[in-house]
Amino acid sequence: MPFTKSVRNKKIEQGRSMDIEEIKQATSVLSVWAHIATVGADNEPDVVPVHPCWEGEILWIMVGLNSTKCRNVSANPRVALHWQVTENGDGVEVWGTAEVLSDIETKRRLWNGVFDYDLNGFAPGGPENSPDTAFMKVTVNRAIAMKMYGVGGFERFARA
Repeated sequence: MPFTKSVRNKKIEQGRSMDIEEIKQATSVLSVWAHIATVGADNEPDVVPVHPCWEGEILWIMVGLNSTKCRNVSANPRVALHWQVTENGDGVEVWGTAEVLSDIETKRRLWNGVFDYDLNGFAPGGPENSPDTAFMKVTVNRAIAMKMYGVGGFERFARA
């Protein structure tokens, strides 16, 4: 049973496997906002809100090259994202591997068509004239969708 608006109040099957498309659907039902957790070279964690967007099976996040997120990912590419929970406690968490890309081809491609908001509001120079802007690519390795903080059941995704 997919994690969709139509089944919000139903109990989901405990531990059922999901595919990546069901995870994407579950995140879209919850919020455009998520929090990303990274860990730096000093082993200190950092958690900040982001607006990730899906392209196929990849999550993309617009970032500043000098941000703590980028510094942390260069030291430790393992990340986790948690989407805002509903008033019922439904939520999604994903774990993956991140890398930061700042090449002009990637920037142009992502700037025009992947994100569901206007990137020019954050980097008015566009892809060509925003040298401090990059994109974090997150390859999702596993995920969990929980109902009522897990009391109502959970579903899992794991990359083979």
